[in-house]
Amino acid sequence: MRDHEPHPGHPGRRLTTKEAAELLGVKPETVYAYVSRGQLSSRRAPGGRGSTFDAAEVEALARRNRRESAVSSGSGAELSVRTRITLIEKDRYYYRGVDATELAARHSYEEIAEWVWTGRLRPGAAFTAPEASVAAARDAVLSLPEHTGPADRLRVAAVAAAVEDPLRFDLSEEAVLGTARTLIPTLVAALPPVHRSHRDSGSLARRLWARLSPREPDEASLRILDTALGLLVDHDLAASTLAVRVAASARAHAYAAVSAGLGVIEGPLHGAASGLAHRLLQEVLEEGNAGPVIAEELRAGRRIPGLGHRLYSGEDPRARALFALLEQIPRAEPALAAARDIVATTARHTPLHANVDLALAVFTASSGMLPTAGETIFAVARTAGWIAHALEEYAERPLRMRPSGQYVGPKPPQPLPEAPVPVAD
Repeated sequence: MRDHEPHPGHPGRRLTTKEAAELLGVKPETVYAYVSRGQLSSRRAPGGRGSTFDAAEVEALARRNRRESAVSSGSGAELSVRTRITLIEKDRYYYRGVDATELAARHSYEEIAEWVWTGRLRPGAAFTAPEASVAAARDAVLSLPEHTGPADRLRVAAVAAAVEDPLRFDLSEEAVLGTARTLIPTLVAALPPVHRSHRDSGSLARRLWARLSPREPDEASLRILDTALGLLVDHDLAASTLAVRVAASARAHAYAAVSAGLGVIEGPLHGAASGLAHRLLQEVLEEGNAGPVIAEELRAGRRIPGLGHRLYSGEDPRARALFALLEQIPRAEPALAAARDIVATTARHTPLHANVDLALAVFTASSGMLPTAGETIFAVARTAGWIAHALEEYAERPLRMRPSGQYVGPKPPQPLPEAPVPVAD
């Protein structure tokens, strides 16, 4: 179903692909992306050569695009972006209309990524990386200081992989999908494994586990890691995703768009939040009681990580799905009990529910992982969602993500500032 009203003018007039692209201000191949999303209809030209498009439809779509790009010209309105990827409502969230928690329970991370990118499932989908790309990314990451954080490592790996790809500036859907299927495993392979003798094989979750935990994984643990990756693929226009769309709007290639997302995810209110929850959980486990730990956090003026979410009034559905799986792992019971203690203790003052950061912290703490492991999981998982949003943005008018600033400085014209007179010694 098309999401615009037909225009009464120009009855029956047809446009060629080139004419439609010029009117919309996009590349010719983007016109077909509008068709695949149901925003335009097409038919073959007489003689079966090329496609033509109804002029009224194209003009209506162009007007709608212009209206969207004119958001917040000093009006104070929040930017709104049309997307077909993720819907969040009533304490649930959906990938292309399908419950995301159910998808994560039944399909691998790679299969969910394919669904988010294309709207089609590819059973058994597996991502592999070119040797040259992996070698370049590993060399770049190994040159970094030992204390480098996961977002920095992944960002450097993305840049190194981009340099190895001479086709990175091809923004067609097919090319970007090819990039996505090799970039994600390259990012994982670039991270140094905990065991130097490790050899990559098996699922992406198994390869990632080797970078996070010194323990040998069992199937239950790998299932939780794979489920966490699937649950974290996308979450609508989070801060990092918005950064990716801004980069894609300027027609930055996919590696650069992902790098923009990695630059934002490092914030303590975003991807790094799971590390803060991990450290809090460890303190509670060492203390044996959440009360004094929570009191010290509040006394220091810090918010309690792992609790509450602005988009959910109840428990974060991602946390609920992970907690259900963690309850089946005996070694996770102490961390689960500590998490419950944190929630119950803070509920005396503010009734906040656990979010996915706390659930990730239970998983990483009970799996012998470092506090930064949750950030790594988050970043690798979200790369698939960033690619999906970049693909959507490539199909839109370039540079539309350009809101106007509301100037509140001195009213011009102001006199030129005078340089200070130097004082002699």
